[in-house]
Amino acid sequence: MLRNYLKIALRNLLRHKSFSFINIVGLSVGIAACLLILQYVSYELSFDKLHSKGDRIYRVRQDRYNDGVLSTQWAGGAFAAGNSFKDAFAEIEDYVKLVKSRAMIATNGDERLKIEKVYWASASFFKVFSYPLVQGNPALALAEPNTAVITETVARRLFGTQNPIGKTIQLNAEQVYKVTGVLKDLPTNTHLKIDMLRSYVTFVNQVKAGNPDGSGPETAWQWDGCLTHLLLRPGTDPTALEAKFPTVVDKLAGEEHKKYRSAAIYLLQPLRDIHLYSHYMEEAEPNGDGTTVYLLLGVAFFIVIIAWVNYINLATARAINRAKEVGVRKAVGSQRSQLIRQFMMESALLNGLAVVLALIMVMVAIPLFNDLSGHELTLSLLSKGNFWLALAGLYLIGVFFSGLYPALVLSSFNPVAVLKGKVSASRQGAVLRKGLVVLQFAASLFLLVGTFVVFRQIQFMREQSLGINIDQTLIINPPIIKNDSTFLRQMTAFKEELFRQPSIRHIAASTVVPGQASDWNAGGIRLKGTAEGDGKQYRIIGVDYDFLKTYDLKLLAGRNFAKEFGTDPKAVVFNKMAAQHLGFAQPEQAVGKEINFWGEIFTIVGVTDNFHQQSLRDAYEPLILRLIPDVRGYFSVKMAAGDIRSTIDKVRDEWNRFFPGNPFEYTFLDDRFNEQYRADQRFGQVFGLFTGLAILVACLGLFGLASFTTVQRTKEIGIRKVLGASIPEILRLLYKEFAQLVLIAFLVATPIAWYAVSQWLQGYAFRITPNWEVFVLPFAVVLLIALLTVSFQTLKAALMNPVKSLRTE
Repeated sequence: MLRNYLKIALRNLLRHKSFSFINIVGLSVGIAACLLILQYVSYELSFDKLHSKGDRIYRVRQDRYNDGVLSTQWAGGAFAAGNSFKDAFAEIEDYVKLVKSRAMIATNGDERLKIEKVYWASASFFKVFSYPLVQGNPALALAEPNTAVITETVARRLFGTQNPIGKTIQLNAEQVYKVTGVLKDLPTNTHLKIDMLRSYVTFVNQVKAGNPDGSGPETAWQWDGCLTHLLLRPGTDPTALEAKFPTVVDKLAGEEHKKYRSAAIYLLQPLRDIHLYSHYMEEAEPNGDGTTVYLLLGVAFFIVIIAWVNYINLATARAINRAKEVGVRKAVGSQRSQLIRQFMMESALLNGLAVVLALIMVMVAIPLFNDLSGHELTLSLLSKGNFWLALAGLYLIGVFFSGLYPALVLSSFNPVAVLKGKVSASRQGAVLRKGLVVLQFAASLFLLVGTFVVFRQIQFMREQSLGINIDQTLIINPPIIKNDSTFLRQMTAFKEELFRQPSIRHIAASTVVPGQASDWNAGGIRLKGTAEGDGKQYRIIGVDYDFLKTYDLKLLAGRNFAKEFGTDPKAVVFNKMAAQHLGFAQPEQAVGKEINFWGEIFTIVGVTDNFHQQSLRDAYEPLILRLIPDVRGYFSVKMAAGDIRSTIDKVRDEWNRFFPGNPFEYTFLDDRFNEQYRADQRFGQVFGLFTGLAILVACLGLFGLASFTTVQRTKEIGIRKVLGASIPEILRLLYKEFAQLVLIAFLVATPIAWYAVSQWLQGYAFRITPNWEVFVLPFAVVLLIALLTVSFQTLKAALMNPVKSLRTE
């Protein structure tokens, strides 16, 4: 019986080739799109799953408040938090401290290597995390001073095939470390990217040696920037533990804490939430976006549901054509259950062919999808059980969802009525088909509106004035040098040599450049003579004398830094927001005022207009530009238009002369700044791709439905033409029905889309306001595509000879 069902199903597919083609292609595109998105979502949700104790690891993050108002949110917090909380609460089994370090130049004999991702890490690192060591003892690797763990890649670059354990490397030509472990190269799905770990005890010793009183970071509540991770004991309630933190902070930090800093609240963040839900100051790496991931997951199911709806629509539309087949089968004794099984077999066969085609599409599309999304999905997904479970799930749901209703409809015909020719398309069936078409195009419109808004928002951010000039600016990464007093002379001589080149207009040095968040956050800053409790937080950028001039910053009041003023090393320039933050309504009021900056007195010599240090996703921040003549940071080289390549070559030559041994690494600032929008652009491209696929699948179904509708109305069209109807009138008649469906879909989708895009735009401090264009243009696009889709069939019907139309049975 099963073989008979299969044979009949194959015959039906081959007999109605156009309907079979539309269904198979529509389903395969929907399933392929769904599988690609599911792989992307699976990858995003897999971050930090490699840790065996991951469900018990929590990061201690910090919120700071000024006068009860949230001012900054940090990924890390005070250095004293980890050990203090461990000593105070039995619920904490262990903790790890990580402190981000600048890039280092590592040397082993003649081998030199710049190592980017460097952290100080406490000895318990390998006890808490499950990062595997391929060589070395995890319990002892970071226990002693001046020891380091390097990755396999770094080990190969520095030591070749030699065993690196026990050997030494020199960092920045002044620090010697013994290699005590080799870390397996980390997978991409971890929020921590590591090239080298240095023992945290080395950092502690250095801090103690530099403090007159010999105090170390273990008691420092006034220093932020330590990434602290706690391993909680099994069964611990993190919310209840978090509620106990303020008591310990008040007891240990006390008045000293309030004196230098604003109020701090310490919060626990699950390790496995960091990648998708953490976008705070001093994150280890730029993280993903949970909203985007789940939005794309919704798109995946939109597309596959649209494909299933196509099948239901076309199958029920063809019900009249198959009515005689059902009548004959029932007349010779077929039971309704047998007919249902027959039609479900057709659905299973068609879905099976679609799944095979979808697999081929996925294998072809993965490299293209990776280029578009910036991810690293591979064909190795075919070896994963989850992939095949998802595929099997889609297949079974598709067979049931797309096959059951048509099977029930087709098997319900009365054989007597059918064989007498008294069966016609029911009004309920027509309403259902139209309702499903409306659902398809409402989903397509929703997705297209979202795509329009994403690209309009990105375009808006890229076209807005930044308040700072980033054009024709070459950024050179900071040189890695010894900490000595010769750097100012080196930097000055380097700049003077570059100024000899007519193609170079300005040069400045700074701790960060536009597009980067300042990693220098200072609290407790207040006007001289005011109470210590009045101190507030500001973001600080260390700059040289030429920074304002290089970036064309607009001064609203006061002056720029100048060498002729001997007091300028104790001078600062505020932006407008910072001046308001300090209590000045007008910029002029702030000029000349003295501030207490961590026990030192500085003078405000100027106030600039607000400018975008980061993307327009972020609001203006209270920024202080602090003059540091020998600032060790990035070089910003403003070039004249012309032969850019020749200018870069000249800058490289001078760099190699003044900073030998330091790699010449440069970027153009406009590219670097726009990198902040890369994630949004990729999201827009991926969203746009799948929106296009959703519309394609919907149009395939519409094409099939239009074919059926025009065949059903062939005699009507012939009669109208005999009675004098013109071809434009016939076309208008046929177009009207489909245009009405798209209009209803527009009315359904618009309020839902408006709410969704308004919520998405709330994540941007500077954003567009959704106007009529972002809704009407998608409607016009979808309407045009829909009418073009049905044009072939409608034109064919309108141009048909009426005599032939009236003879149609």
